[in-house]
Amino acid sequence: MSRPTQQPHRGRMWAASPAFRRQLHLLRALLPSPPAASLAAGRSPSPSSSGSSHLRAQAMAASASAGAVVYEADAEAVVRRITPPLDRSRHKGQAGKIAVIGGCREYTGAPYFAAISALKVGADLSHVFCTKDAATVIKSYSPELIVHPILEESYSVRDDERESVSSNILTEVSKWMERFDCIVVGPGLGRDSFLLDCVSNIMRHAQRANIPTVVDGDGLFLITNNLGLVEDNSLAILTPNVYEYKRLVQKVLNCDVNEETASEQLIALCQKIGGVTIMRKGKADLISDGKTVTHVSTFGSPRRCGGQGDILSGSVAVFSSWARHFILSNEQSTDKRVNPMTLGCIAGSLLLRKAASLAFEKNKRATVTTDIIEYLGRSLEDICPVEH
Repeated sequence: MSRPTQQPHRGRMWAASPAFRRQLHLLRALLPSPPAASLAAGRSPSPSSSGSSHLRAQAMAASASAGAVVYEADAEAVVRRITPPLDRSRHKGQAGKIAVIGGCREYTGAPYFAAISALKVGADLSHVFCTKDAATVIKSYSPELIVHPILEESYSVRDDERESVSSNILTEVSKWMERFDCIVVGPGLGRDSFLLDCVSNIMRHAQRANIPTVVDGDGLFLITNNLGLVEDNSLAILTPNVYEYKRLVQKVLNCDVNEETASEQLIALCQKIGGVTIMRKGKADLISDGKTVTHVSTFGSPRRCGGQGDILSGSVAVFSSWARHFILSNEQSTDKRVNPMTLGCIAGSLLLRKAASLAFEKNKRATVTTDIIEYLGRSLEDICPVEH
């Protein structure tokens, strides 16, 4: 591990803290040690086999002013480690069951992008819970998705029916909830007040059931105005873009975004909300659970077409569920576990960037979201080939 650059006093205190050292050690430990034969022959361990390759100790130059050390994630190693093998003993559902909560009269593309991306990454089943108006449209996009037309907007519900309709919606979603490995809340959700109230109830139920939840798009609008929906939820992931992050910082920290202390501010935001993992999307994605900050800077595409955040949310949902299963199956004690939500963010960030790069290489300015989705499978195969 290379030595990080000199840090200000607060950064040195953070880097020396037991929480930071423990998380860094656990991230490294996800990969096996290099084979003894390699070391005996005097060969350097490859990035995929080195026990320290999960986090390359390359402190960002900006961290000197940020007051916290930011480490570049070895995202390819993370993907290889948490992606489950394909073998003949597996049955339907074991590679992941994902649900997207979103889709209304105005917005049908976003929930489709998130749900189909989950399938393209490798989930076995992908559901969409949306309004009746959106359901037929989303179904027409792909027969691969399981679409539930159960959500309602204000215009379709009388005032005296709201309580009973809201209760019925929660009851219907609850029948499915414990089957899911992760849910995604927000793509195409809209901002109808009644619909947001119904989704708030769904989020509370998911937290009680210990279902990991990725919050994106209008879901971030919802939780920014109701932080109790994600407070102290270690299975919640927030994926804000620059504007959503600005609103979140202003609401929670009561200040503006400060790029000079970006990593320190991100840690403070996670800690203030309590327990959540945040992926701050940008030129480089910054990821923190309030303990460590990791950084994914693989170049993707200069084309910024809408819908890429939906691809990311579906991908992160799958990788987070895989990471959680991987860590739980290794029977580590709770205090020694690395945060699977962090690993899911790292893997999802890398895969989107690689797929976007391949799509742009072919389509240039004409690149759209569906082009990127079609490269998700190839991108994952390039990193983690299927063994026949």
